[in-house]
Amino acid sequence: MNKKINIQILFVEVARFFFMFTMILGVSLVSIHNGTKDAQMIKNTQDNLQNADFRSKFRHKKELLFHPIILQEASRHEVDPALVKAIIMAESGYNPNAISKKGAKGLMQLMPSTAQALGVEDAFNPEQNISGGVRYFKQLVNRFDGDVKLALAAYNAGSKKVRHYQGVPPYKATHYYIEKVFKYYELYKDQMKEEMKKV
Repeated sequence: MNKKINIQILFVEVARFFFMFTMILGVSLVSIHNGTKDAQMIKNTQDNLQNADFRSKFRHKKELLFHPIILQEASRHEVDPALVKAIIMAESGYNPNAISKKGAKGLMQLMPSTAQALGVEDAFNPEQNISGGVRYFKQLVNRFDGDVKLALAAYNAGSKKVRHYQGVPPYKATHYYIEKVFKYYELYKDQMKEEMKKV
């Protein structure tokens, strides 16, 4: 009799264990699935916010204000104006008075030594800054045989670093910078195509 009861108790305990195990496994799988969905949703939301933030900025009056200077300098140095706009957006968000932690100044964030070498007397003067910045970027493009990615890496991290690593330096900030510029570049190209259709 006792043996029969013990077997029944054991059976109930085993059944309860499998039930609990199944429940825990099910909840875990749902959590993993939801976690993946949540992570993707967060990423999509961040992307949408970034794009919304970009759209609000690139339609800003300041961008329109500097448009003629950008077109003039881009044409003079044979650089795509959409790329110049993308660099300015990534560098300063179109703030002509921007100063970085390292001391880079103005729209295209020229370092004082670079500005001096380019003959830029006032880095906060939009015309001088854009003129110097575009000229400097064109020099980098020529230095790296037309490789825009390497030119952007040099613009961000310096030519010496690019030559030292024989490519894009292994800095997260530089990789993020290049990615950001190319993202803005695509958006500005689309914007300029739309503007050309209206003409």
